Amino acid sequence: MEQEKLRGLSAVEVTASRAKNGSNALEMKEERVFWQVLKDVVAEPMFILLVVACVIYFIAGKHQEGIIMLVSIFIVAGISLFQEYRSKNAVQALKKLSAAKANVLREGKPCQVATEEIVVDDLLLLEEGEVVAADGLIIAANDFSLNESILTGESFAVIKTADNNNTAYKGTLVTSGSATLQIIAVGNKTQFGKIGLSLQEIIVVKTPLQQQIRAFVKNMVWIGAIAFITVIAFNYFQSGDLTKSFLQGLTLAMSILPEEIPVAFSTFQALGAFRLLKSNIIVKQPQYVETLGSATVICSDKTGTLTQNKMSIEYLYNSITKDSVHVNDTAVIPLQLVEYAMWSSETIPFDPMEKTIHELYGKTAATDQRKLFKQIHEYPIGGKPPMMTHIFRNEAGETVIAVKGAPEAILRQSKLSIAELKHIEEQSLWYAKKGYRVLGVGKGEWKEKKWPVSQEEFEFEFLGLVVFQDPPKPGMIQTIKTFNEAGIQVKMITGDYAETAVAIAGQIQLDHNMEVLTGKEVLHLSKEKLQQKVKQVNIYARMFPEAKLKVIDALKENGEIVAMTGDGVNDGPALKAAHIGIAMGLRGSEVAKSAASLILTDDDLAHMTEAVALGRKIYDNLKKAIQYIVSIHIPIILTVALPLLLSWRFTDIFSPVHVIFLELIMGPTCSIIYENEPMEPGTMQRPPIKMGTSFLSLRQLSISIVQGLMITAGCLGIGYYYLQQGSNDTLVRTVIFITLLFSNVILTFVNRSFQYSVFKTITYKNNLVPLITGVTVLLIAALLYVPFLQQLFRLSSISFAMIGVCIAVAMVSVAWIEIVKIARQKK
Repeated sequence: MEQEKLRGLSAVEVTASRAKNGSNALEMKEERVFWQVLKDVVAEPMFILLVVACVIYFIAGKHQEGIIMLVSIFIVAGISLFQEYRSKNAVQALKKLSAAKANVLREGKPCQVATEEIVVDDLLLLEEGEVVAADGLIIAANDFSLNESILTGESFAVIKTADNNNTAYKGTLVTSGSATLQIIAVGNKTQFGKIGLSLQEIIVVKTPLQQQIRAFVKNMVWIGAIAFITVIAFNYFQSGDLTKSFLQGLTLAMSILPEEIPVAFSTFQALGAFRLLKSNIIVKQPQYVETLGSATVICSDKTGTLTQNKMSIEYLYNSITKDSVHVNDTAVIPLQLVEYAMWSSETIPFDPMEKTIHELYGKTAATDQRKLFKQIHEYPIGGKPPMMTHIFRNEAGETVIAVKGAPEAILRQSKLSIAELKHIEEQSLWYAKKGYRVLGVGKGEWKEKKWPVSQEEFEFEFLGLVVFQDPPKPGMIQTIKTFNEAGIQVKMITGDYAETAVAIAGQIQLDHNMEVLTGKEVLHLSKEKLQQKVKQVNIYARMFPEAKLKVIDALKENGEIVAMTGDGVNDGPALKAAHIGIAMGLRGSEVAKSAASLILTDDDLAHMTEAVALGRKIYDNLKKAIQYIVSIHIPIILTVALPLLLSWRFTDIFSPVHVIFLELIMGPTCSIIYENEPMEPGTMQRPPIKMGTSFLSLRQLSISIVQGLMITAGCLGIGYYYLQQGSNDTLVRTVIFITLLFSNVILTFVNRSFQYSVFKTITYKNNLVPLITGVTVLLIAALLYVPFLQQLFRLSSISFAMIGVCIAVAMVSVAWIEIVKIARQKK
C-alpha cells in the first residue's frame, strides 16, 4: 500500500477512537498532585508538633492560645502546600514538555503529535532511530527491522515486513529502514503496558545533596525528640507542672526542627528547572539543576551544535575527470555524481545534507527519475567509518545501487590504483583543511539473485566527492570563551575528518594545540593512557559510539563532571554515561532525548552557558538560605534552652506561639527572598562547584554557627541586663523577642552575600526583599502596640528608646560579618 494513497484518521475519527479505545497514556496508580502534597505536609514533624501543642492548649483551658495554634497549623500547612504544590506543578509541566513525540498520518498529511495522543487505527510513520509508540500492524515497510530486547531480552534486530512477522510493539526500537503501522492497541492494552514495564516517565533519583539534607533533617528530628523528653523531665522535676513542662518541651523541639531546609531545596530545584525553559532548555528531572553548577567538561558534537547544520554544497569532485567543480558552475557539474548521491539518500530526506542533495538533483537533472524508481532494499548507515547503501529498481527492471559515506569507507571497496587512491585522499584532505565536510559517492554492481548480507560485500565504482560547507554558529566564539572563563573545558567530538575538525576549531577559537585523537586511536589506547590523553586533547575525530563512550568514561575516571551533547540513536549510551546528557530538540532522535538529562529545544549550545550560570546561582542561593536558617535557628534554640539550664529567675521566655511566629517569617524569607536573588558578579568567572560538596558540614556552617551564637549573645545579653535591673518577665521577654526579630531582618540583608558588602547587595534587584522586610517591621509594630497581640504573645509596649536599644544590639550582633567580608576582600 503506497503512503500517498493512505489518508489516516480525521479529527472526528480520532476523537471517536479515543472515546472508544482510550488514550495511549499508561495509567499509573498515581495520586493527584494536591493530595500527594497534602499527605506529605501532614506527615511533617513540625505539623505533628503543632497539632500536639494545639491539643495541650485546649486541654489546659487556654482556648485563645489553642485557637491561635489551630490557625497557625492552617497557615504553616498553607505555606508548605503552596511551595510544594508550586514545585510539583513545575515538575509535572516539565514531564509534559519532555514527553516523546511521534509522526502520524492524519487527513492525508504527516503531522507530529505527543505519543499519548495516538489512538487505535492511527497510521504511525516510523524511521530508523525512533521508538514504536503503540502496538500496530505493519501495512508498508522498507528494509524495516526492530530491536525488541525491551520485551524479549534478545538484543539482535528482528526483520519485519507487511507480509511476514508484521506486528510491531510499543517500546521497541527501529534499527533500520522505515514503516507505516496501523495502530491496534494503545496505553495499558499494549504488550508493553500489560507487563507494566514503564512505571513512570520520570523517576526521581536522590542526589548526594538531597541525601545529605535528608540525613541532616532526620538527625535534627532525633535531637528534637531527645530534647523534648529531657526538657519535660527537667522542668517537671523543678516545677511539678506537667502542662507547662509539655509546652516548654514542645517549644524547644519546634525550635530545633529545620523544616524549612527540605522545602527550600525542593522549591529551588523545581523552580530553577522551570526557569530554564526561558532559555529553551527542558530539564527532565529537577535534581539535574544541582549538577549543572558542577560541570567541568562539555563534550560537544560539531555538526549542528558548534556549526549551523545548513549544509550547502560548495564543490563536487569528479573522480573520472579529476576536476573540482564549484556548484555554481552548472555547465560542468558531474550529473552522474549528483544522481547517485541522491539515490543513496533517503527518499523523504530529513537530514540537511540529504535535503541539499535532493534539491541540487532537482535543479540539474534533465529528467527527474525519482518517481520512476522504487526502493527495494536498504543498508542503513554503519561501519567504521560509516557509509549507507540504497538499491532502487524501475518497472523495466533497471537497477541502481548507490552508496555514500566516508570517502575512505567507499574507497577500500573500489578497484583503484594506489596513485588514484592517493590523489582522492589528498583531495579530500584539502577540502577538510578548509573546514568543509566531505562525502564520498559510489556506484555498485551485483549479479547474484540474493542481495548480500552486508554492504561491505559490494564492489563500488568511486564516482567522486560531494563537499559541504557548514559554517560555525554566530556567537560560538563568545560561547566557548564563556565556558573557558567558567573553568569548563570544551571538547569537540565528531565523526568528521580530523582536518575538518581542526579547521572548525580554529574558526571558533577552541583551544586544541593541533592535537587530535581518532576513534581508532581511542579504542587502541589503554585505560590509563587514555585518562592522561583526555586531559590535554580537545578534538576527537572519526568517532563512533564505542569510542565516545570510552572518552566519557575516561573523563569521569579523572574526576570530571561531564556534559555530553548528542542527537543520534548511537549517542544514547554516551548520553546516559555522562553526568549531564544533552539532547538536541530539533534534530535529536527520540532515543537520544530519552537517554538525556536535558533537551536543548533550539539546538543552541549558547543556552548551556545560561544553564550553567543558573545552576551555580541556585546552588549559591540555596547555600545562603540554609546558612540563614541555621543562623536564626540557633538563637531560638538557645533562648529556650539556656535560661532553663542556667536557672534564670524565669525560664518561660518563648512558647510555641513565639516559635511558630518566627517560623512564619523564616519560611517565606528563605524560600521566596533567597530563591529570587540574582546571580552575583563573578559567578561565571570562578571554578565549577565540586560535585557532592555539602554545605551542611561543620566547616561550611561555621560562619552561620558563629552568627547564631552572636545573635544569641545579643538577645540573652539584653534580656539578662533588664532582668538584673529588676524588670518584670513580660518586659524581658519583649526585649529579647523584638531584638531577635530585628536581628532576623538585618540577617536577611547581610546574608545576601558572603563576599560583597551590604551596601552593594542592597542594589541587587529583588522586589521581594522590601516587601518581606516591610511586612516583618509592620508585624513588630503590631506585636508592640496591638493589645490583642500583646496579650497573646505576652509582650508589653516599650519606649522608642528601648526599641532603639534593641535595634542597636541586633545590629552589633549581626553586622560584624561586614567587617569579615572587608577582611576577606583585602586578603
